[in-house]
Amino acid sequence: MFSRRNTAERTAAQAWDYLSSAMSTAGEGVMDAGRHTADLAGTGASAAGAHASRLTGRAGRRSSRLAHRTARRTSRLADRAGTALNAVSDEAWARANLAANALAGRRPGLPWGLIVGAGLIGAALGWTAASTAQAALRRQAENEELERAETAMITTPAYDN
Repeated sequence: MFSRRNTAERTAAQAWDYLSSAMSTAGEGVMDAGRHTADLAGTGASAAGAHASRLTGRAGRRSSRLAHRTARRTSRLADRAGTALNAVSDEAWARANLAANALAGRRPGLPWGLIVGAGLIGAALGWTAASTAQAALRRQAENEELERAETAMITTPAYDN
């Protein structure tokens, strides 16, 4: 009923639609998460500011360490949230780009660093094996020479008079 080409084209079109919607959803999700993080950071900063102002009154009596500590903790929490969001969004974009490249027919590049590294390791192992074998052959030749020298009989010709 359907030819292979039509089926392949339909499958590719459907995959492209799925990928497009996934990429747009990922982009919207990242933007929403960014807004949410910014809102949390703003809310946390305002709460920390209010708390810091309350603590500042006490800090006059005690010390300014409490206000500094609170600001530092709030900053750390906002940094952690932003770092986690960046890691997740980077991974999502990398996967989406790999999928888009695959659908477009582009092949991923060769990992030249791994290929060159494996070649260098192989060359080093080959050189080590060759030099070890050469040293073993030299030692064997020396041992054979010493053995011949120890077992050699000196014969002198006897002259008949």
